[in-house]
Parts: sequence; C-alpha cells; structure tokens
Amino acid sequence: MRTLLAAMAFSLLGAFASLAAAQPAAQKGGNPVIVIKTNLGTIEAELFSDKAPITVENFLAYVKAKHYDGTIFHRCIPNFMIQGGGFDAKFNQKPTRAPIKNEADNGLKNLRGTLAMARTSEVNSATAQFFINLKDNGFLDHGSRDFGYAVFGKVLKGMDVVDNIAKQPTGAKGVFQKDVPLQDVVIESITVK
Repeated sequence: MRTLLAAMAFSLLGAFASLAAAQPAAQKGGNPVIVIKTNLGTIEAELFSDKAPITVENFLAYVKAKHYDGTIFHRCIPNFMIQGGGFDAKFNQKPTRAPIKNEADNGLKNLRGTLAMARTSEVNSATAQFFINLKDNGFLDHGSRDFGYAVFGKVLKGMDVVDNIAKQPTGAKGVFQKDVPLQDVVIESITVK
C-alpha cells in the first residue's frame, strides 16, 4: 500500500512538474515579462497585471499588434525619464486604440526603473506611449499634484541600457523643440518572454 501511495504521489509530482514546465516563463509568477529590444540594447520588464490590469491589457494589445516595432524613444530627459512608443523615426505618429482609464490610484509609485503610461493633461488619455523613470519621481504619483501617471511595470534587466539611452545627446528634431535623441533610439521590437 505504501509503495502504491508513493508511486501515485511521485506520478502526481511528475504531472505537476510537466505542467509547470509547459507554462511560459513569463506566466510563472502571474505577471507577464516583456523584452524591449532597442538598437542600444535589450530591456526586460515585468508588467503588473495584478495591479494595473486595464493598462497591461492595453499595452499587450499594442505588443501583439507589433505597434511598437520601429518606434523611437522621442523624449529623453536625464535624471527624469525616457519616453517612447508613439512615433516612428520620421516622426509620423502611429495610429492608436481608444484611450484607457487611468490606473494611477493602484498604489504603485513612479520609482526608478518603473514603466508608466504617458498621457496629456486629460486624466484618462493614455493610449500607447509609455515612459521609464530614471529616478524616483514622486511628483508623478497619484494625488501628489493631480491624478498622477499609472505605473504598470518595472525593469528587471537592462537598466544600464535605459541609463545609456538617457545619456544620448538630444536637441530639436522632427516636431519637437528639445529632448529628442539626435541619433535615433529605435524600439526594434517588444515581445512577451
């Protein structure tokens, strides 16, 4: 009887192990992990679908549609943030889906290495553009000065790449008067790991 129980337990453990192995690595912790491949290096980030479900679902819809492929980081401000996801290298603005509800009240803070949604002065205006915080930017948090900017992810690997992007010489380019990298910083692709 003990041998039979041990064999059954071993069999069940094997089945669970097979199930876990078949599950994508990105889903093991419950939150997806993305890979942002740029011409200056690769960034990996966890997306907080548990805390920002609307934002993450929206972001992943753009990823699936390959919206970000070929877009640029068009706004890079040292000691603040880098922003991208809306324009190609010729400064053509890519078409977007409808704006989403702002989830800045989810308890997440705009800390160094976090990803947050860019928006206009309209609270619920975020579409595809996002930014990565280069330092703790508490003034962007919910209730600090206004509704805030929704954090939805955090860099896991490649913060050195983010910092390098922020160090690129900037100036006026395309439709922008300042803060645009003079050499294009291209998002070649964003994929789910």
